[in-house]
Amino acid sequence: MQLENYYWCFREAIPLRICDDIISYGKSLKEQKALTFGFSDNPDDMSLNQKKELEKKRKSNVVWMNPLWIYKEIHPLIHQANRDAGWNFQWDWTESCQFTKYKLNQYYDWHTDAGSTPYNKPNDFNSHGKIRKLSATISLVDGSEYEGGDLELDFRNKEENDPHTIKNLRKKGSIVIFPSFVWHRVTPVTSGQRYSLVCWNLGQPYV
Repeated sequence: MQLENYYWCFREAIPLRICDDIISYGKSLKEQKALTFGFSDNPDDMSLNQKKELEKKRKSNVVWMNPLWIYKEIHPLIHQANRDAGWNFQWDWTESCQFTKYKLNQYYDWHTDAGSTPYNKPNDFNSHGKIRKLSATISLVDGSEYEGGDLELDFRNKEENDPHTIKNLRKKGSIVIFPSFVWHRVTPVTSGQRYSLVCWNLGQPYV
């Protein structure tokens, strides 16, 4: 799919108080090892080699959350980005948000958020048969509190394939929205800690 805009960013759009509340709420919940597509949902079921392969791809800690007050803050921005960027994707559900903590030397290598097939969850009306269409990432701390940890996008059907760093995301409360099939990564954190919130917005497959 050829896009005119590969991402849409709102600088410092989420109130600082809300960012702090999300961090406090995330820290109050039990965190777990971050996983990704192609690996078991339970790290205890993985072999030693699988765990090593996972760490080559992703190394961070996450907490899942879905309070309505968070969605009330981010949904208007996702709708606006969908219109202003010219994507006009049809979506009607947001998965649980992922509160992610990147500590020293933690990262997430190149990946897309879109799966190869729609969700097969017959008992889950909200996601069954749907795909991830729009991804959103919120910076919960200012970039001065950590080094590294940049969100980079790769516009693979552009003439230049050099990764594009979303510099505006380093401001606390900034949010970037992009189609879930766009390749991206979080570079290793070299000092401090990076806190972010990620959510994925679902809809019926493209027709």
